[in-house]
Amino acid sequence: NMNFLPGIWWCLSLVLVWATPPATSSWWYMGAVGSSRVMCDNVPGLVSRQRQLCRRHPEAMLSIGRGVAAWTAECQHQFRRHRWDCNALERGQRLLGRVLLRSSRESAFVHAISSAGVVFAITRACSQGELKSCSCDPKKKGSAKDSKGHFDWGGCSDNIDYGIKFARAFVDAKERKGKDARALMNLHNNRAGRKAVKRFLKQECKCHGVSGSCTLRTCWLAMADFRKTGDYLWKKYNGAIQVVMNQDGTGFTVANKRFKKPTKNDLVYFESSPDYCIRDRDVGSLGTAGRVCNQTSRGMDSCEVMCCGRGYDTSRVSRMTKCECKFHWCCAVRCQDCLEVVDIHTCKAPKSASWISRT
Repeated sequence: NMNFLPGIWWCLSLVLVWATPPATSSWWYMGAVGSSRVMCDNVPGLVSRQRQLCRRHPEAMLSIGRGVAAWTAECQHQFRRHRWDCNALERGQRLLGRVLLRSSRESAFVHAISSAGVVFAITRACSQGELKSCSCDPKKKGSAKDSKGHFDWGGCSDNIDYGIKFARAFVDAKERKGKDARALMNLHNNRAGRKAVKRFLKQECKCHGVSGSCTLRTCWLAMADFRKTGDYLWKKYNGAIQVVMNQDGTGFTVANKRFKKPTKNDLVYFESSPDYCIRDRDVGSLGTAGRVCNQTSRGMDSCEVMCCGRGYDTSRVSRMTKCECKFHWCCAVRCQDCLEVVDIHTCKAPKSASWISRT
């Protein structure tokens, strides 16, 4: 039953469907808030705690929908050169669900980045005055001191603590119903994702005084671009630690004693990843047939690695590019349109390109 998939992706992807309003959305928004109980009761996959939060904060579901778009795009960016490219969400929710049913490194990353996406979206909505339940960080008031001297808190500091609190309540609700190893793994990776957003909270300041002399400063805390969180979690994915449950079933221990014990910032996983070379429903793999590869690369996007040794086809295509660009005083760059002929390399399909399913 796909409604009982671990984690947040299922309910959030469905929330996105009804939580993204059309361009002329004022009437839609009022109607959505008014009928929040009807909508929240009809989103499949939500547990009771998530339905309660949905009814109580219907406007937050709009923000969560934006969070889904943000983390999905970031996941696809980070995996763009890999055999598994995080595009299963677009091509079929059941495929991504199969990935998450395995306790793999890919599942660990998706849980972390999706949890981070909710924190980012809710926190941003608070600062922009879109939610009734929060606003700017109320603790950032009065005067303070840093390495540059005294300053006054001003502007609108991002209320990251509220974003984390809401995301923890909503995202973790489904996992808290289970006590098994996968639930503990998902909770750990969800928390690592939330912590990653807060890691890049930065202080920004504006100077006041004669000729901008900075005799007075007004400062606030702001989240960094979500790409920083994605890049950080990508490093954690590459350094993810394989674990096993401890004997009393309350936590983890490293599967290989040569590796360090995972911290709260690390991603953890139980199962080794499949190779994702062929189309396989059971593991959520679309395969790499037809994927563009880099003939000159020695990395994961190389034709040898991406195509799993099956070889590749080459086609010559023409495309328009900007060329002969010249700088014109003061502030303009003018280019010409040039026709460029390039070779595109795509992975060959295996001899049997049909779906593999073991069920």
